[in-house]
Amino acid sequence: MADPQSYRPSNLPTDPGVYRFFDKDEKVIYVGKAKNIKNRLNSYFGSNLQIKTRKMVNTAVRVDWTLVKTEVEALQLEFTWIKQYSPDFNVQFKDDKSYPHLAIDLKSEFPRLFISRSKKIPGVRYFGPYSHAWALRSTFETLIKIYPIRTCSESNFQSAVRSKRQCLLGDIGKCAAPCVNWVSPDEHRKLANDLVNFLEKSPEDISSRIENEMKVASAAEEFERAAKLRDQLEAVNKAFESTDRFLNENIDADVLAIHEEITHAALSQFIITAGRITGSRSWIVDRANLLEDEGIISAMLGKIYADNKPPSEILVDHLPEDSKVLEEWLSKQRGANVALIEPQRGEKFDLIQTVKRNAHQSLIQYLSKRANDAAVSGSALAEIAEQLELAELPLRIECFDISNIQGTSMVASMVVFEDGQPKKSDYRRFSISDEAGFDDTRAMHHVITRRFKRYLDEKDIDIAEATSQGGQRPKFAYPPQLVVVDGGKPQVNAAAKALQELGITDVALCGLAKRLEEVWLPNSSEPVIFPRHSEALYLLQKLRDEAHRFAINFHRSKRSKVMLESLLDEVAGLGEIRRKSLLTHFGSVSALKAATIGELAIVPGIGKKMAKTIIDQINSQDLPINVDMQTGEILDA
Repeated sequence: MADPQSYRPSNLPTDPGVYRFFDKDEKVIYVGKAKNIKNRLNSYFGSNLQIKTRKMVNTAVRVDWTLVKTEVEALQLEFTWIKQYSPDFNVQFKDDKSYPHLAIDLKSEFPRLFISRSKKIPGVRYFGPYSHAWALRSTFETLIKIYPIRTCSESNFQSAVRSKRQCLLGDIGKCAAPCVNWVSPDEHRKLANDLVNFLEKSPEDISSRIENEMKVASAAEEFERAAKLRDQLEAVNKAFESTDRFLNENIDADVLAIHEEITHAALSQFIITAGRITGSRSWIVDRANLLEDEGIISAMLGKIYADNKPPSEILVDHLPEDSKVLEEWLSKQRGANVALIEPQRGEKFDLIQTVKRNAHQSLIQYLSKRANDAAVSGSALAEIAEQLELAELPLRIECFDISNIQGTSMVASMVVFEDGQPKKSDYRRFSISDEAGFDDTRAMHHVITRRFKRYLDEKDIDIAEATSQGGQRPKFAYPPQLVVVDGGKPQVNAAAKALQELGITDVALCGLAKRLEEVWLPNSSEPVIFPRHSEALYLLQKLRDEAHRFAINFHRSKRSKVMLESLLDEVAGLGEIRRKSLLTHFGSVSALKAATIGELAIVPGIGKKMAKTIIDQINSQDLPINVDMQTGEILDA
């Protein structure tokens, strides 16, 4: 890597402009804009840079800049260069899927209607994107009944012109057949323009216009024309019957919202026309190289509207810092005023939340597909090994979590990841005595001791011989390369003490503290700070969250059983044997509450009289329904 001071520029201008950082191969790795070039570039060569900014500056070998007159011109040039160079350290958008658009080629002598998933072509009007291809095809069929412009390819059109024979669509009334001069070029273009107007306006406006024209034709006794208009009106209403408006009809806007996670972010866009959602789309942003102060919303606006006319109103879940400059640029793109708005309440605020939930779902779907990518898991494991200075890749990682409610029903969980993926067959659960009261560090010491005592007992067993003789594979014979505990310095030191007491020195250990996501090592006074958006931190968080989930599920079942035992203890005349029968048969308070007297009576040792006593006892108590294991709130048993 180059020393940034070796290429630090001097005599910098104070004008607005756009700058580019280049690497050793003369590739543009970052593009930025500045109101004051001197102040902005000097900030990259200070000593207190954030991690990814420092990485970018050290990767670069030179920087240049271009001066412009205004901030708006700087913004325009920045968007142009980002699109041209796709720099590694700028926001990179990845479509979570390919969305279809309805496209009308207006540059052709005879405009053509078609469905497209390809990149935008100059002279072609695009409507959408549409979330569901099947719905778009249905709309497409309806539209060519109303506005029968051509839909055939250029080669098919020219073939029809030469043969002077229209295709089947012309015969069935789904094409005006300009190829055989059924309509003139001007008449055909008018059909195309009417279709564009139809797609841009509220369907109520179109319906009213067609209905008025139908009445005029009927009054003039042009019954054939009136019948065609009647059929058009019916088709228009059908086209929109499945998309009833649920928003205010005055809302014409694009809505953008972001959901962010550690390694990625997702941005969703809804297109609202006359109170209806007419299109939606989502993008995924990989935050691996994204500089800390990069604005995703600002970059998204540049991506969407560099080649598309923006609407008069754009709703966002938070305003970017340069919102005024962006508004000015968007207004220039539109040729009229554009408002960039962050709604705080009401219908538009609710709409923002809906779009944000869609962004979250898009990210969940993307990450779930990506979780099985061996290359991603491999890079995360390599980064963990590097950050924790491990002697080998942690191909097997075990994570431990302690769960309790107010010091009772204490349990622990052990989850296992091999090659970065969960290995659920090796998950284990531990009950911990809480007679001495709750102590998280004592519990962690206890469970680590139990797990690795089993390892010492089983490690010398010949696994092939044990399984060949019909025995079971030892459950704890494999040591992990890394143990992760849920907690900070106290929990890590308690686990380290347990390993030391057992004489185990070849297992690495760390803890992940929830508050600041710090990684603690044994007997260390300072935590290891992983890059905020690194794959390694994301993998450790997945481990910790999975261990927490597994512990909570065990804790819920254990607490439910304890509550049932407590309830049955209070039933007069119910001895120990019959209590055990009820515990075995029902297992939880909720199951017992749902039972009838007849269902209770068939349990061994329980007759109708005792069943009625138990039911009366249950009904006389205000029993809790359940418990939220994360908050401690009692919800259910």
